[in-house]
Amino acid sequence: MGKKYKAPVNLRFDDTNPIVENNVYLKHIKQNIRFLGFKWDKECYASDYFNILYKWAIKLIKENKAYVDNLPKEVINFQRQSFFINGICSDSRNRTISENLFLFDKMSNGYFKEGSYVLRAKIDMNSSNINMRDPIMYRILYKKHYRTGKKWCIYPTYDWAHGQCDYIEQISHSLCSLEFENKRPLYNWFIKQLYNKSNIIPKQIEFSRLNISNSITSKRQIYCLIKHKIIKSWEDPRLLTISGLKKRGYTSISLKDFIKGVGITKRNSIVEYSLLEFYVRKHLNKISIRVMVVLNPIKVIIDNYPENKVEFLTSKNYPKNLQCNFRKIPFSKYLYIESDDFLEKKKLNFFRLYIGNKVRLKNAYIIKADYVIKDSTGKIQEIHCSYYPNSKSGNKNINNYKVKCTLHWVSISHCVPIKINLYKILFSKKKLPSNFSYENIFEYINKNSKKLIYGYSEPFIKTIKTGIYLQFQRIGYFYSINNNYMFNKIVSIKNKWKK
Repeated sequence: MGKKYKAPVNLRFDDTNPIVENNVYLKHIKQNIRFLGFKWDKECYASDYFNILYKWAIKLIKENKAYVDNLPKEVINFQRQSFFINGICSDSRNRTISENLFLFDKMSNGYFKEGSYVLRAKIDMNSSNINMRDPIMYRILYKKHYRTGKKWCIYPTYDWAHGQCDYIEQISHSLCSLEFENKRPLYNWFIKQLYNKSNIIPKQIEFSRLNISNSITSKRQIYCLIKHKIIKSWEDPRLLTISGLKKRGYTSISLKDFIKGVGITKRNSIVEYSLLEFYVRKHLNKISIRVMVVLNPIKVIIDNYPENKVEFLTSKNYPKNLQCNFRKIPFSKYLYIESDDFLEKKKLNFFRLYIGNKVRLKNAYIIKADYVIKDSTGKIQEIHCSYYPNSKSGNKNINNYKVKCTLHWVSISHCVPIKINLYKILFSKKKLPSNFSYENIFEYINKNSKKLIYGYSEPFIKTIKTGIYLQFQRIGYFYSINNNYMFNKIVSIKNKWKK
């Protein structure tokens, strides 16, 4: 939005709760924002304004618009009642201004136990909006804040700090998700008590959250998964956190294209996971180096190919780029192909390799399957084939050979063993309940969401460094995570998204 309207955008951390805020979270948040290509104008913190918020709270007390209450939080919540029943006023609501100033001073100087007193705004206990029924502005917390240390023992609530921080920074528009829509009257009420006509009055604008099928983005729910060791961290590649997607190999461009494609709406809805895959696949197709990898190998022997001969065939790294680099691929008598690419007997609509059928080997020759050799259990161990010397890719008379399928392959004596992390959706249910907990969480977990497998790659893989995007041809898109031939699968090669 800021880029579209050429307006500066602040990065502000609402660090009003010392229990959950720390530098580690901030560091990761900033890294993720930079990853998405966003440059903020100012880096701000709600804790920068604690002194101002405290003075404004005193101002409201002096105007009889705030009071100190010593009721337990449970009683306060009960007295607020429901939308259809008028609230019950606390006896503390009738305290004098001087008494409230005295008690608030005692709160701020550590004279009371944690949780024993709060400061509440005096608005309307009969309002149809529960948020307007004397919300809490300050609570006592004897916790060290990661930025202010032990200076404070009372901390502002988010409801109190949010709009006032916007006003201090002179924000024109504060963009929130739809769950804050009912809090907009409170946002406006607080600002109205403090603003002067020469300043900008911030506006809170709400839009729907980005809900994606078979996933969660709630901090509380993700913490539940970490706590019970279902996942290790916020960076788990199966999560749709920015950290998780980045670790898996998603690109910032594909994520931004996805957001643009979905658009901003006021309606709560669920976006199909396959649409996210569509956008990452679209971008990876442009930038990924092509490599041949066999995951489930079966041995092919080309009987009429010379025993000790090795050819180095040429292939493009980026087929859609006319100026791209080329690589050399060794070809020999003994090869691996995918076991799924062979059937001993033909089936309907199966155009890959079977006895008597011809296929092209990618960037190489056309071969025909002649016979197989099996072990004592009947399992196929070798596929014996013959090749056509004049059918080499790039030859002028290549059109003389008609085949319906091209297979990927690797030379057995030259291939490199690799490790691959396969990831699937973490949750088996398309829509998860908002209140799921540890007791029922295993009902929704996909037990096959992560798997480590091994494969065999052409030797070009030795040149690949960490952080490189690859297309394992006919399989999917992968991301190099270290220099020990370890890869994360990002997305399959086939597009499951239907326009």
